[in-house]
Amino acid sequence: MELGKKKTMSFSKKRSNVVQDKDSKIFSLINVILLLIFTVVIVVPIWNIIASSFASSTALAEGNFIFWPSEISFENYNRVLKDPSIWRSLLVSIGKTVIGVAAHTLFCAIMAYALSKRDLKGRALYSTMGIITMFFTGGMIPTYLLIKSLGLLNTFWVYIIPALLSYYDVIILMNFFRDVPVSLEKSAKIDGASDWKVFTSIYAPLSKPALATIALFHGVWQWNDFMTAKLYVTDKALHPLQMKLYEIITQSQAASSQGLNAALTINTTSKGVQLATIVITTVPIIMIYPLLQRHFISGMMLGAVKE
Repeated sequence: MELGKKKTMSFSKKRSNVVQDKDSKIFSLINVILLLIFTVVIVVPIWNIIASSFASSTALAEGNFIFWPSEISFENYNRVLKDPSIWRSLLVSIGKTVIGVAAHTLFCAIMAYALSKRDLKGRALYSTMGIITMFFTGGMIPTYLLIKSLGLLNTFWVYIIPALLSYYDVIILMNFFRDVPVSLEKSAKIDGASDWKVFTSIYAPLSKPALATIALFHGVWQWNDFMTAKLYVTDKALHPLQMKLYEIITQSQAASSQGLNAALTINTTSKGVQLATIVITTVPIIMIYPLLQRHFISGMMLGAVKE
């Protein structure tokens, strides 16, 4: 009798395992199919933009290709790269991205380190002030008047100073700092370390995933931002690459609406120049992302698992 029960239980267990394996395979297959569809939806338009940027004016006018044009031409890139303003805008974009990321990350990290201390006087007030900035802003006109009163109009620092603080980034770093063992800080202070020494020697090195995540988020925003230049900078020498791309697109649209000839030279069109500029502005940020991917994935997992 007991032997029969054991055989029945063993059979039921094997059957349950077979069903689970089957369900797992079906789930994995559905995931693979959905991810392949998602990948195709993303990759094909991007590839079409890249292919179109290498198309001649004739092939681009015909537009009967998806993956590769019938006639290849490098004239679009030659025209873009020979424009001195493109290189000037590229230097502005690189400068504001590098300096902006370093300043923003350091500022947010210092503020998060201070707010992570529960014994900080006025901590509740500071936190409330920070949370308010996440839901309410002064509006475009008051912000413009503030930027003007600070003397930041038509200066490089208009890209840096107003973007120093993001309380959302402060919250991410603050939660990470709270997970750092207090014993490390106490040991360092017993040895005579100051708060600044504790921050630079203990908290900052242990917070590389979180800092890399904040740096990547802000770096992408800084690189793609053109509204700051559009609102506060009229000096074209200070225009970033994205603003240059915006000008090319708006000029092309204005020419098309007036019925003007869109051809710039024999082998280039305004659309081809637009596409080449888009590729040039996108490549740098795509090249940087793999370098920070490992830290970015670790940083995205912050707070996801609690022990």
